[in-house]
Parts: sequence; C-alpha cells; structure tokens
Amino acid sequence: MLLDTRPILDAAPCSSRRRIGAGWLLTLALLAGLLLGATPAQAAGPKAVKENCFDCHSDTTMTKDVAPGKAKSLFVDEAKFGGSVHSSMGCKSCHADIKDHPNDGVDPKPVKCATCHSEEDKIYQTSIHGMSKSLGASGAATCVSCHGNHDIVSVKSHQSPVYKMNLPKTCAKCHANKNLTDEYKMMYPTVGSQYQESIHGMALLQKGLIVAPSCNDCHGVHDIKRSVDRSSPINHANVAKTCGKCHVTVEEIYNKSIHGQLLAKGDPRGPVCVQCHSAHQIETPTGGHFKSGSDMVCGKCHADRLEHYRDTYHGKAMALGKTNSASHVAACYDCHGHHDVLRTADPNSRLSPGNIVNTCKQCHPKANPSFARYAPHANPMDRKNFPELHYVFIVMTTLLVFTFTLFGGHTLFWLFRSIWLYRHDSKQFREAKLKIQEDDEQFTRFQPFERFLHILVVTSFLLLTITGMPLKFYYADWAKAIFSLFGGAEVARTLHHFGAVITFVYFVLHVSATVSHLWKRRRFLWNPETGVFEPMRIFAAMAHPDSMIPTKQDLKDFVDHNRWFFGKGPRPEFDRWTYFEKFDYLAVFWGVFAIGVSGLIMWFPVFFSKFMPGWMINVSLIIHSDEALLASGFIFTVHFFNTHFRLEKFPMDTVIFSGRISKAEMLHERKRWYDRLVAEGRLDEYRVKDEWEAWKGIARAAGYIFFGVGLVLLVLIIYAMASRLGH
Repeated sequence: MLLDTRPILDAAPCSSRRRIGAGWLLTLALLAGLLLGATPAQAAGPKAVKENCFDCHSDTTMTKDVAPGKAKSLFVDEAKFGGSVHSSMGCKSCHADIKDHPNDGVDPKPVKCATCHSEEDKIYQTSIHGMSKSLGASGAATCVSCHGNHDIVSVKSHQSPVYKMNLPKTCAKCHANKNLTDEYKMMYPTVGSQYQESIHGMALLQKGLIVAPSCNDCHGVHDIKRSVDRSSPINHANVAKTCGKCHVTVEEIYNKSIHGQLLAKGDPRGPVCVQCHSAHQIETPTGGHFKSGSDMVCGKCHADRLEHYRDTYHGKAMALGKTNSASHVAACYDCHGHHDVLRTADPNSRLSPGNIVNTCKQCHPKANPSFARYAPHANPMDRKNFPELHYVFIVMTTLLVFTFTLFGGHTLFWLFRSIWLYRHDSKQFREAKLKIQEDDEQFTRFQPFERFLHILVVTSFLLLTITGMPLKFYYADWAKAIFSLFGGAEVARTLHHFGAVITFVYFVLHVSATVSHLWKRRRFLWNPETGVFEPMRIFAAMAHPDSMIPTKQDLKDFVDHNRWFFGKGPRPEFDRWTYFEKFDYLAVFWGVFAIGVSGLIMWFPVFFSKFMPGWMINVSLIIHSDEALLASGFIFTVHFFNTHFRLEKFPMDTVIFSGRISKAEMLHERKRWYDRLVAEGRLDEYRVKDEWEAWKGIARAAGYIFFGVGLVLLVLIIYAMASRLGH
C-alpha cells in the first residue's frame, strides 16, 4: 500500500510549491556545477599562477637594485624549477604574502620554510647559524644558503648542493669567504682548502669514497653548534664519540688509554682526536710529514718531556729533518703508543717493565734489558732523579769554563802584547816578519808523514764539526740549512761516521809510529850499567827534546811567556815544540779518547749495553757533545790564534803544509832548538832545499779554505749560543 502524500503537498499553496521546487533545482544545479568544475579549477590554478610569474621572471636580464651599484637577479630558471622538489607547488605556496604583485609595489617578504619544515626550523633556530641570524648576523647561513631556492632537489641527488660530495664546496662558500671569515672572526678561515688536502677530503672528493666523512658527519646538519656548546658533536667531551662513529675500534682503544680515562673523568687535560690529528688537516699518520711534527703536537701538553727529548739524538734529528719527511728515528708514539698510551706502571703499557724491551726492539732488534735503561727524557740538571748525569754534566761544564777562561786569557794577553810591540816599533816588527818570510835557508820541522797525518786531522775534524755541531744547536736556522744541504739527518750521520773512521785511522797511524820509534830505542829501557829493565826509563825515552811530552822546561816557558806578556821579562826561546803546541797535541789525544769512546757507545749502543747500563748512553751524549764543543771552540779560537792569527804569522803559517821553517824564524821563535842542533852537529840533517815555492799557492788556498770554514762555524756557534741565552 502506497502512502498518499498528496495531502502533505496539498497543504501548501501551489505558488509556494513552485517556489520551493525552483529553489531546489537551482541549488542542485549550482552544487553540480561546483562539483564538476572543482578539480579542473584547482589543477589549473597553480599552473596559471606559475605561468603568470614566469611571464616576468623568465627574463634573464631582470634585476633589482638592492644597494648603490649592486643589483640582484630576479631571474628564475623554469626548467630547473620544474625539476625541483617543489615543482608541483605554486609560487604563492612559499611567497604567501603576495597579493597583487607587482602592481601593489610591495616587495615580497623572505620565504618561511618553517611553514612546511617546522621541525627542521626548530632545530635550526638553536644552531649557531640560527642564533647568529636571530642576533642580527646578516651573513649567517639560511636554508637558501645551503639548499638553494627555486632549484632545490633531493639531498640524495648528485646535483644537490648538500649532497655529501658537494657539501664541502657548499660550506666553503661562507667558510672560505675572506670577507665573512674576517667579519665574524671564524676560527678556521682556510677550512675549505684544509679539508680538501686532508685524508678525508682526498678520499671523498678525489677518490669518490662516499664512506669518507663530509662536513655534516662531524658538525651535524641543521643542528650545527659551536664547539663550546656541550651538545655539539665537536665539543671537547664529544669529539672522540663523533670520530668513533667511523673509527669504532680506535675509539674503544682510546677510551682505555690514559687520555681517554682523563676525558671520561671530565678532566680538560685529556686530549682528544683533534688535538693530535687537527680538525680539518687530518693526514695519514704513516706519512713522514705527520711524524716530523708529532713531537711538537705531544709537546703542547708535555713541554717538559719535549725539552729533554730534544736533548737526545732522536729529538735533534727529528727537529733537523726535511719539511715533508721525518728522520728515521723514534718519535713519541713509537715508544709510548698511538691511541693506547698508558702510564708506565700499567702492565699493558708499551713502556712497562714487561714490554719495554720489545718496544725498543722495534728499532733496535737486539735490544736487551740493560739497553732499555736508557733515559730518553733525562734532565742532567735533575740531581735527584739522574745523579750520574748531573755530576758528569757539572764536570764537563767546569772543564769548558776553565779551559776557555785560562786559554782565552792567555790569547788576549798575547794579542795585547803583540799590538803594543807593533805600535811602539812597527818598522822593526814588519822587517822581522819580512825577513822570516823571505829567508831561503830552510830547515825541516815536519816530516811528510806528520804533514799527511795533519791533513787527515784537518779534514776529519772539519767534517765531524760541520755534521755534528748542527745537532748541538739544532734550534738554529743555520743548523737546519746545513742539514738540508746535506740532504737530511741520515746523510749527515753517515758523513759523521766517515769522519770518525778517518779520526781512528790517523790516531792508530800515529800511535803505531810512536810505538815503532820506542821499539827502535828499546835498549834505552835497560840500565847500561846494571843491564836491568827500568820502567821509569820509559818516560825518559818519550820525553826527549824532540818529543811532544811536556817537561819541567815547558812549565818554566809558560811562566816566562806570561811574564813577557806583561813586560816583566824576556820572551822565552823555545825548542822544537812550544808548551802551547804540546798542549794542543795532548788535547787531541784526550779529545780522540773522550769523543771517540763516547761516540762509539752512541754508534753501537746495543753492543755496549751488554757491558754497561743503558744510562751510560746518556752520559756518553753529554761527554761527546760538550767535548766536541770544547774542541771546536778551542781550535777555532786559541789554536788559530797561536798558529795563524798572531801578528807575526797573520794571515797564515804554512809550515804544516810545507814542513819547512826558515833560519830567521828558528832564531826568532825556536832559538833553543837551533842551538841544540848546532851543539849536536845535526843542523845539516834538517837543512833542505826543494820546490816548495811552486806549491805554496796551492797550500795557501787549501789552508784558507780549512780555517775559513772553521771561522764561519765559530761565528755560527757563538750566534746560536747567544741567541739561546737571549731566550
């Protein structure tokens, strides 16, 4: 049964029913039209807006003046925008403040990325960039600075400026901009080039190793903070953890080290990765450049250790090494470890009693426990901890001061006396000097064998000095220049050893000749009356007038000579050898023994440690260094004056090359020798005539070279010592 609705419909007047029906039809028609046209209109709206914007902004010449003489391009590349992540959005999605642009004459406000990227914006606002921006730093990086504007693509796209391999270049736009780095006083103004040359930069940018860290791996992305911020990944307390994201095992080892333990306790003295490896200049630790500078890195915290490490050959050779390479000597980490540095009391330390020998064997394969007692950071001024070294140092210093005081005064007194005589009778002085030089009646003073030995002495001494003194004064620029000229510490060491071999050769030759001479006179050791061997006659056999052994007469000559300096007596008449020449001779004997033995110990430390404690190597270094300084200083000052620089000898006495002495000189300086030869009837045995004049020029040239080098070294030594005292 159907309901009858007619009463209801009929309840309304007819005119009313028509009005209601017509209204409903109109409403339905409008709704249908809206529903049918809604989707096309929405789809066409953004496109129409973009098309309208590009009517102007596709013009590549469109600009806007933002400052006097400075224009900003308003060009938008439609193709790039179409390939961006925002290509489906209309312009007003970002430029929401635009109403009737450009007719209203109002400039668009900066885009607010936070409208869509609110979480990223919150993080950015707490970063160094966001906070700087809020404080008015107009140069601080914004979203556009890193991501771009109308051409933003996915961060995974190789075209994105924040893609891992492109990020260093993007960050460098600000951090390598001198104007910005100067304005904001950035800590690392050359970070861009530093990173590119680092092991990380080369791995990422040159080798394309995507696993290598880029800027964001260490500093963060939107949350970049200053290193003083405790939440920053590059804060001192967080650096090891940040580096440990890649260097997992290294971090585990570091955390167990003494450095890691200090850091865990919150002790600021605990060094972290960047203090040893730097922040942006990280290089391969196996390279020579890293090793050559490693001692200075450790020395920033361990200055006292570095100071006395420099006293050893290891430290001196390292300091004198080439710029981009390291000498083949032990650096700090070779002994103490790298990331696993521990206290020596720790059983796991490389320097613990149970491990130290094996550590030494890395460079000295035959090292033994005695050798390991060598003290690489010994302080000779520390009597409490290094008493043996301290007393040796005191003795050697006293010897240096005493010798230079005594003979320095002797030289000065002689010089003043000679000047006084010259000023009072310069004519007679010059005539006597000329007569000595022109007298052609010559006698032999040095035999060819003796002259040959002296050539060996001169060449080996200069070679040892020029290769050894740079080590003594390693901190001087001239020392570095000399080692650089040689080609590094290794070459200089080899030449030094060669000079030592020559020294031992001439020493053995001379001793052999002396023993041979004594053997020929061995019958003198027996008393001719009793026929009994008398040991005391050995000295008598050696201390004859032609010998270099000092006698009582030499002591008398020393006293008389000093009296003459002050005008209190006549000048002594010397024999074949003067007291100061005998002193020079014995000084060579002492020097060869002291320098030679100590040098051999340092040359073959492992061998000698079989018979003596390792700290004797430290003792040998003190003796070798100070005795070498004494020998060099004495030869280049006192000996040069006595032999060459006296007014009557200046500029050079060539007797050591010619072996000859004139009669006039014998009568002037060695009259006692002349009288003795005459009395013994042996004068003619020493009389010679040869072609020396033809060789004199060559000998003079060689002599000038020899003592010229010595004088230069003397000046450099004095300069280095004075500069050290000045500090």
